Amino acid sequence: MSKNEKNNPQGIYKYYEKNPESADEKVFGRVSYPDRRGFLKGAGLATMAAVLGGAIPFHRNMPAGIIPAAFAEGLDDVMIEGKDGLTVLNDRPMNAETPPHLLNDDVTPTRRHFIRNNGIPPTDVDADNWTLTIDGLVDKPMTLSIADLKKNFEVVEQQLVVECGGNGRAFFDPKATGNQWTYGAVACSSWTGVRLADVLKAAGLKVGAVYTAHYGADKHLSGKADKLPISRGVPIAKALSSENLIAFAQNGEPLHPMNGAPLRLVVPGWPGSCSQKWLTRIEIRDQIHDGPKMTGTSYRVPNRPVAPGEKVATEDFDIIERMPVKSLITSPQTNTEVMGNEVAVRGHAWSGDRKVDKVQLSIDFGATWMDADLAAPANTGAWQTFNAKVKFPQAGYYEVWVKATDDQGISQPFAIAWNPKGYLNNTFHRIALVVKG
Repeated sequence: MSKNEKNNPQGIYKYYEKNPESADEKVFGRVSYPDRRGFLKGAGLATMAAVLGGAIPFHRNMPAGIIPAAFAEGLDDVMIEGKDGLTVLNDRPMNAETPPHLLNDDVTPTRRHFIRNNGIPPTDVDADNWTLTIDGLVDKPMTLSIADLKKNFEVVEQQLVVECGGNGRAFFDPKATGNQWTYGAVACSSWTGVRLADVLKAAGLKVGAVYTAHYGADKHLSGKADKLPISRGVPIAKALSSENLIAFAQNGEPLHPMNGAPLRLVVPGWPGSCSQKWLTRIEIRDQIHDGPKMTGTSYRVPNRPVAPGEKVATEDFDIIERMPVKSLITSPQTNTEVMGNEVAVRGHAWSGDRKVDKVQLSIDFGATWMDADLAAPANTGAWQTFNAKVKFPQAGYYEVWVKATDDQGISQPFAIAWNPKGYLNNTFHRIALVVKG
């Protein structure tokens, strides 16, 4: 392996992709044993320490086949109009994520909210002439302007997490197709709008209402007018939860064009694909919605645990509903040099439509854990901020790992629960620090 590959996150991921333990042995001389711990000694230990920039005090705890967090990031930032520092994954459709250190705010600024598009955004987004239709199994079908929404329903402002179901897909092995999100397809902005439940109740749900169906003004990549890029929905029980908004403002300003201007749904705690952008219609159906990205294996996972790489029949997939417990270190930035033996660690934790009960940190590759201070959520659907002072026993290379546990006692796992589409990766986030002492 070349020196350039060791210093290039893309290079080292490709090298580790097929056989991580073989790559371990070739790059660092690390040999794995049945307990899955890596054993480094002599030249191998010296090599890894040299590449990482310091001795590794807890090297005996380092799992085999794991790429050091120092190599895990490093994609170039790309500027997008109205955005700041997002990393573009592709441009047709436009998809871009936010590096973790740019998500440090309790409330995610609009300029740092990720972009997840399935089609071509509309160009005519005049808020004054925009309308939303509510129809299907309702007593009173309605077509409402944004002014009507503001006039006829209570306007509320809530901090709400939106996360792509594929956030973390880049770390699957074998690889899963789709946008190779790392950590940054998540955000928690402050959204202003009216409750979806209030609008649905005003329309009057008929007996037999089972599911919502959401429609937007974006166009299919093919350009065909009769094809939709995405149309998903949620069960009626979820739709009637008070935290869901029909939103027309983000952080006190009109929505960003790439985040759904001038009107969108925000359905926190469930995959971001449920939060239809450029919203034009909500249909109430008497069955599970079968629009684009609702059928087949889209936003679905196997109904049982599967082995990495296993083929799974389409009928054995279930629709993703609530998102799993998760956490993210936002400060310090990975690959930071720490002067002294203490550093302040900060980040966020969330768990679908549950609360997070506990956040813990480890500096010895998971051998021991320490509790972080965890704030309450601003409201239902918001993430929770954690803070901790971490002390290091000596100079050297360290990884800070974070693990959240929700109010049902469910914790983040160390290993990915593999699935063919690369959804729901909620493994520990880890950052690399070199402590200078």
